[in-house]
Amino acid sequence: MPYAVSSPHAPAPAGTYSSGIVSGGFLFIAGQGPFDADGGLVGKTFADQLRQTFRNLQAIAEAGGTSLDRAVRIGVYLNDMDDWAELNDLSKEFLAQPYPVRTTIRADLNGFRIEVDAVVAMPEAE
Repeated sequence: MPYAVSSPHAPAPAGTYSSGIVSGGFLFIAGQGPFDADGGLVGKTFADQLRQTFRNLQAIAEAGGTSLDRAVRIGVYLNDMDDWAELNDLSKEFLAQPYPVRTTIRADLNGFRIEVDAVVAMPEAE
């Protein structure tokens, strides 16, 4: 039976969705941005915003009993595709090889530079 996952260390959903859902041996994490647990924007630089976004993903993964290094898929939404090279470099701080499959899309993000969603394997599914 699917169940919801949330973390006090990541922002609460801003709408009618869950931060994460565990189902079928995977944790599906909703898009996370560069916001602290209270919903405040973190960081002016792309690097700072990326790191906060991935910290939020990791917090939800840990609350669900897994880790971001078990990610099998991520979806990345960039406000500016010129951040592509920095995304590739900095994401290595949070992702393990074999790296998850990824789709990267340019998106009109309102006031921030990156959003990322993820599908993460649960330990018992490996």
